[in-house]
Amino acid sequence: MIQLKNIERYFSNGNVKNYVLRYITADIKKGDFVSIMGPSGAGKSTLLNIIGMLEEPTAGEYYFMETPVHTLSEKQRIALYRTHIGFVFQAYHLLDDLTIYENLETPLMYQNVKASERKARVAEILDRFNMVAKKDLFPAQLSGGQQQLVGIARALIARPQLILADEPTGNLQSKQADEIMHLFQKLNQEEKVTIIQVTHSEKNATYGNRILQLMDGEFMDE
Repeated sequence: MIQLKNIERYFSNGNVKNYVLRYITADIKKGDFVSIMGPSGAGKSTLLNIIGMLEEPTAGEYYFMETPVHTLSEKQRIALYRTHIGFVFQAYHLLDDLTIYENLETPLMYQNVKASERKARVAEILDRFNMVAKKDLFPAQLSGGQQQLVGIARALIARPQLILADEPTGNLQSKQADEIMHLFQKLNQEEKVTIIQVTHSEKNATYGNRILQLMDGEFMDE
């Protein structure tokens, strides 16, 4: 599904290159659940943003489902990730002035899904996550765990083939964190959704089937 070939991300300061990522090469197969670990400043979030097409690498090649992402225009990249990728963030990134229903509907509007189909999909996901009674509430009226559930539901509603999660349980208590990780594991094992998570938690990393260690912008040997 994903091929990274000598991906680099650096910033030039005169003749000096300050590397965030260097020599990143990896193959991630459909159905993998990959945990990317490493200390703060190792480049984990930058790598996730490149995989999610939110940032461009300075050098290297990136293939997503055999499409050479590194050759695409910004418009083409946006169309590709909106169709195939869902994001889950540590800070939830819900829209505070929209209800839970409206937050869930928004990704479908970006995809130009018809109103009747949007209504059906939102109803389905609300029922699946036991949030029907909360659909008219605003994010601030929910607990952190409930907000993260909405974030995951929003990522899933567009039926992505890949979910990218950046410290998805970082703001949650341990019980809520376990529930979220069990949900990811279920999505991966039962629905074959490919998941890549960035995490500091060794416990969370064990929910996946692969761990990639990032140190000073480079992968350590698996």
